[in-house]
This record gives sequence, C-alpha cells and structure tokens, in this order.
Amino acid sequence: MSWQLTDDVETFAATAGDFLRSRPIEHTVLLTVVGTLQRRGPYAYGPKAPVLGWWSTPAGQVAGVLVQTPPHPVMFSELPPRAVPAAVLALEGHALPGANLPADAVDGFASGWRRRAGVRTHIVRRTRLYRLGSLIFPPEPPSGHARFARPEDSGLVQGWLLAFHDEIGERRPADPAAAVDDRVAYGGVLLWEDGGQPVAMAMCSQPEAGMVRVQIVYTPPVRRGRGYGGAVTVVATQAALDSGARDVVLNTDLANPTSNALYQRLGYRPVEDRVIVEFTA
Repeated sequence: MSWQLTDDVETFAATAGDFLRSRPIEHTVLLTVVGTLQRRGPYAYGPKAPVLGWWSTPAGQVAGVLVQTPPHPVMFSELPPRAVPAAVLALEGHALPGANLPADAVDGFASGWRRRAGVRTHIVRRTRLYRLGSLIFPPEPPSGHARFARPEDSGLVQGWLLAFHDEIGERRPADPAAAVDDRVAYGGVLLWEDGGQPVAMAMCSQPEAGMVRVQIVYTPPVRRGRGYGGAVTVVATQAALDSGARDVVLNTDLANPTSNALYQRLGYRPVEDRVIVEFTA
C-alpha cells in the first residue's frame, strides 16, 4: 500500500477516475476540480502545477486520492486509516497552506503534518455536504424571474464571485474572468432579476458522473432578506435536474445557520461533514 504522486492530469484521471466516479456525491469537488484541470489546463487554479495522488491497495486498486491546486489547500477523499499518516510522508517537501479532509480524518493528518513540517494548525471552516432529496418549491417566491447569465454579464458576475469569496474568507480565484467565462459558456450561471436588475446568482458545476453541484449562491447585502437566494437556488437545482443530473449536491459552511436551514427547506439532506485546516509558520 502506498501513495503515488503526479502533476499529470490525464495520468491521474486515467488512474483514479473510476474511483472518483464510484462515489460522485462525496467526490463532487474532486470530480469538478479534475474536470476543470482537463478542460482549462493544469494552471487553471494558479501559477504552479497541481499535486495529484492516489493510494493503492496491495491488489493495485485505488482506495483514496488527494488533489492540490496551489495555492489552495490539499483536498482528500475518504481514506483508509493507514493512508492518513502515509500521506504526511508522501507530501513532505510540498508547501501546503492547509488541508480539506473528512471530519473523521482531519485530526490524524493535521497532527502529523504539524510535527513533520513544524507548522501550526488551526481550523478555519467546518462544512457540510448536502444531496437533494425531492425539490421543494417555496410557497411564496419573490418577485422577479431567473435567466442564464450572458457574456455581457461577465463583469457583474466576476464582482459577485470575488465578493462571495471575500465574505466567506476564502482565497479568490486566480483568474476570475476565465472562471466566469467558462461557466457562462456552458450555462453554469443563473441570475435572478427583479425590476430589470440582477439581484442574486447561483452557479452550477459541469455534470460529472451524473452529478451537478450548486455553488456560489450570492445575494448582495442590500438585497438580502427578500428570498432571492432561495429562489435562484431552486432554479439552479431545477436546471441541473433538467440537464439530466441524477444527483444534485451543494456544500455549506456550518457556521452559517441561515443557509443550512434554507437548503434543508428546499429538500437538501445532509451527507457528510468536512473540516478545513490552515497551516502557518
């Protein structure tokens, strides 16, 4: 049993693709990150090559993966117990700003990395993955209507994307224009309009193994409290279902009770919790 690392996206996809597709709900972010790297190139998320790895059993089967797109934290799938301390050794020499792991594995990796790399660790976010059961439409939707974003909306969407990341304390995209243009091109940005003005947005990932993730649900502060966020989430969810998705998922920050309650009212149900830790000198 061992970790193998590469920076070659196609090699990783060919080796670990079946493992990722075997659990598309739990592997939602990993699948979409790898898909983006394949579609937009290895530097889609930053100026350095990605770090991609898989944990192999003695029989040669992939039983866990890791993906880092510098300067972002390394993200792990669910892992066999032995793979956690082994990952600390396999990643030695890599500059890791943090790690994103299932809640039951985070302590093992964080403590091992703290000792090995001589860094401090602290939790920056606890997240929950939700999967859609049956979509529940709000009884009284707000005024307005939804539409897909168009190329001329790119500047607005970029501004909202950056504001979203700033608000949750997450690193901004390296190239927001390219990220937005990519999503707009495949119909991955929904806007809610009221009075002829966009007032909220939601994004959707590309379909991967029958799964679509609703993400970046954002309403400017001055427009909040009117139901726009819930309305655009419903439309994005329905658009994902209409595209043929078997599973629609989304992630929330557990520190935000408003969004967690909203998504459950819309029919989303908890699947798993994850923890993001930051490493500092």
